[in-house]
Amino acid sequence: MLDPIQIRRRGAVDFGTYYDYACAAQDMIPVQAVKAHVGQGVLDFNGDRIRLADWSPILNSVAINKQLHSIVIGSCYQPGLGEPERSRVYNRKKIPAFRSKDMTFRLCKAIRDCLSISPCLRTLRLHGLPLRERDLIALTKGLAKSSSLENLSLAYCPIGDEGLQSICQSVKYSTSIKTVDFTGCNLTWQGAEHMANIIKHQATRRRSDVWAESLRYRKPDLEHMGGIRRITLNCNTLIGDRGAAALSQELAEDLWVKAVDLQKCGISNEGAQALLETLSTNNTLTVLDLRRNPLVDNNLVKTIIEKVLTNSKGNSAEYSWIKPPAHKESQKARGQKGARGKSTFRIGARRAPSGGGRSPCTLQPQSRLAGAIPWRSAGRAGRTRSLTEGVADHSFQVAASVKITVEMESESEESRTHTPPVLSPREAITVRQYKRLQVELEEYRLRLTEERKARVRADARLAEVELENARLRAANASLSEALQGQAVASALEDDAVLESIETSFHKFHAFLDLLKDAGLGQLASMAGLDQSQLQPPGRPQFSSTLGPNAGRDSKLAVRTVCVCVCVCVY
Repeated sequence: MLDPIQIRRRGAVDFGTYYDYACAAQDMIPVQAVKAHVGQGVLDFNGDRIRLADWSPILNSVAINKQLHSIVIGSCYQPGLGEPERSRVYNRKKIPAFRSKDMTFRLCKAIRDCLSISPCLRTLRLHGLPLRERDLIALTKGLAKSSSLENLSLAYCPIGDEGLQSICQSVKYSTSIKTVDFTGCNLTWQGAEHMANIIKHQATRRRSDVWAESLRYRKPDLEHMGGIRRITLNCNTLIGDRGAAALSQELAEDLWVKAVDLQKCGISNEGAQALLETLSTNNTLTVLDLRRNPLVDNNLVKTIIEKVLTNSKGNSAEYSWIKPPAHKESQKARGQKGARGKSTFRIGARRAPSGGGRSPCTLQPQSRLAGAIPWRSAGRAGRTRSLTEGVADHSFQVAASVKITVEMESESEESRTHTPPVLSPREAITVRQYKRLQVELEEYRLRLTEERKARVRADARLAEVELENARLRAANASLSEALQGQAVASALEDDAVLESIETSFHKFHAFLDLLKDAGLGQLASMAGLDQSQLQPPGRPQFSSTLGPNAGRDSKLAVRTVCVCVCVCVY
């Protein structure tokens, strides 16, 4: 009997065997949908139908696995919006078990361990999962340690700009990841700027590698350098022109990114024109998809596609074009009308689309495909039901058979099946105008949020300035009181000096009177003093010790001193 360590070692290279062992250890029956494609090295299933108790052996098998080269786990559950309270309570029972916080965290930890040790895992797709901050942190650690992962897809996971920034910390330094898919991830223009920063960082690193390889007359191989080659940002309507401008700025001088998908991203003619100017300097971009953006003119889209196909030089590029959703193609095949105002362009020779198989890049979740086998019927028929029955693959087109379909002023689906009410010319509104208003409304909401944040910062700054102003006023008042006290003290000092001087003059005049009474008045005439100057001046009033008569008083004081000296000598 093998010990647990040997079982784990063998289970690392045989997912199916270890999964059976883990289920047997817990007295459980293996889920056939999980084992459906394991023989091909692919783990592909829809997690909505897996019970909570069945997840433990799956996660234990994934955490130690070194065999699988593709892991695809997703969810098609769409939470109801605007439902009454009764319906909401009733639908709680239908929420899949693994959409809870604990299960998504355990799943990300198992994938982290697999990425850290697996030398074969090349494709990782987590679709429609409510990944939270700690889930993304665990997933980021695994991405940082992986050396084999090439395709990363988090389509329809509402991670937002903050979650994308966390993922970008690992993707930026990875040399193995070639394609990233963030379709429908609630990204805005800030998320597009995060992707532009990745393009800039990797271009800088690649240029340094090119310089090192070009030494001694060697020719560097640009095609085999590591880094991102395809970026898919479809169905993020808040990217807008600002996000398109950020991407175009970094793509202008880039030589390695081959495909950029921006379908249904709220881009108008301004953003499309910025991307068209990028193609004047970028000759390596073979896919630049701006379809399903109703605010972009048809002629501008056609010009961009023609320019991109010129870069591919008519060859079948490695990265093909993503087709529009399947329901539109089925409507065209049935020949339904209801497409008034549509404009279709075909570029290149007419060929039958090839490569209808599954792509390793992107998936798009839908509620149910036409002709899908129900779960219980599939079980009775001995078949397996995987994620691909609830999640539709992106089908691709070769470069020579690209069809560009842009809705100009087509009617909505509801107006095609029901008779529209009669409206006046002023009340009538086209679908294109309605979509334009929706995009503008989202932009205005984003601007309103930014203005609210700016207003909060301004209010905080105003409070700080008011406190600083009050402090300065208090300091000014204290300084004024101190200066006023010094002025009073100086005034008192001046009055005391004046009184002492006045007293001295009175005493001197009394001395002169004594000299006169004694018959010694000729001494005053000898000193150059007139008789009028010998009279007591009364009580002179001085406002200060300094003034226009300061020089005359000083001379009189000197003469008086001389007279006193003469009298004493005599």
